[in-house]
Amino acid sequence: MSPRLWLARCAVLLGLLLAAPAHAEGLLMARSQQMFPEAMTTLQDAITARGYTITRLQQVNENLAKMHFKSDMYRVVFFGKYSQIDRLTRKHPELIPYLPLSITIFAEGNQSIVVAMPPRALEEMFPDPALKPVFEGWQRDYQAIFDQVRETTGF
Repeated sequence: MSPRLWLARCAVLLGLLLAAPAHAEGLLMARSQQMFPEAMTTLQDAITARGYTITRLQQVNENLAKMHFKSDMYRVVFFGKYSQIDRLTRKHPELIPYLPLSITIFAEGNQSIVVAMPPRALEEMFPDPALKPVFEGWQRDYQAIFDQVRETTGF
């Protein structure tokens, strides 16, 4: 692996780590045997299969290019359920910086990796008992999404 590619991956992971709370249980991570385009399709299918709407696909490579790294294989997928996000942000505006939900996907050779902050980590920052079932539901959905990406082969 080239030093530039290694540094680019470290920059993305560092960004995710800095966004996570200090006492988080770590990151959710899954490796897919699929190449990036197929893994991206699998990720989007897994998200929408659970009732979420994809709201934006952000190309991380633009920011990496500013740091002189060349890669078009980094994306952040933002998604949510409109009614749930609307209800949550009205009752808990402190959640706005964490919504919509997101998962990062990047290529590593002929494979792909998905990474995200575990939604249950939000419980540490927002201990309101009314939010616990929401965070647990997101955690279950993330785990199912990551499992589908990990287990899908071919295309």
